Amino acid sequence: MTARPDSDQDMPLVAHLTELRSRLLRSVAAVLLIFAALFYFAQDIYALVSAPLRAYLPEGATMIATGVASPFLAPFKLTLMVSLFLAMPVVLYQIWGFIAPGLYQHEKRIAVPLMASSVLLFYAGMAFAYFVVFPIMFGFFASVTPEGVAMMTDIGQYLDFVLTLFFAFGVAFEVPVATFLLIWVGIVDVESLRRSRPYVIVASFVIGMILTPPDIFSQTLLAVPMWLLFEVGVFCGARIRRQESAGANGQSHP
Repeated sequence: MTARPDSDQDMPLVAHLTELRSRLLRSVAAVLLIFAALFYFAQDIYALVSAPLRAYLPEGATMIATGVASPFLAPFKLTLMVSLFLAMPVVLYQIWGFIAPGLYQHEKRIAVPLMASSVLLFYAGMAFAYFVVFPIMFGFFASVTPEGVAMMTDIGQYLDFVLTLFFAFGVAFEVPVATFLLIWVGIVDVESLRRSRPYVIVASFVIGMILTPPDIFSQTLLAVPMWLLFEVGVFCGARIRRQESAGANGQSHP
């Protein structure tokens, strides 16, 4: 097994902290640069994110701002969050640059695809929420609005709601990465996860019930992808385990 670099082992604590600070500053700078480029389009970004709800508002109804500063703060907050999401590859690259010297060579080969897949899966979860879940969810909310009640949502409350769902679906789509890590580190084995499949399916539907409206369609839209992503993680973990076992046998019996 390849040893870690001696330079990393001898690196003093102050040097580690200095490097950490510089990488944090680079990450913050990336977020601020993207934010500066997007701030001019803050109103357009909010209009884009609110489109799934506005499509189901009654004719003549609009979204409202109950706070004095909400017309400015809501687009500002959304643009800042979008900047953070878009800068995530840069942030993860800085994290990777900080931890990579302390990893073995075989750990690096697995860590890079894991970090890349984590970003892509998080983006996929957000896209799934926006294009699939939001239309169904807001259509359901509009259909159950009591007669005589005007559906006019506050822009600040709407933003908090959708950001929570974006984060929830982004994290939910990290299931295969988490499953793979559990197998790779050795916390659980593949057979144990396969035996727990019924519990995973039930847990997926429970999470779907909590995060989505109380109708079977939207619950299924979250539960089924979570279960399938779990299966992907189990498959990838089992494959890596087989490769490691084959490599170990090959070294033991040249």
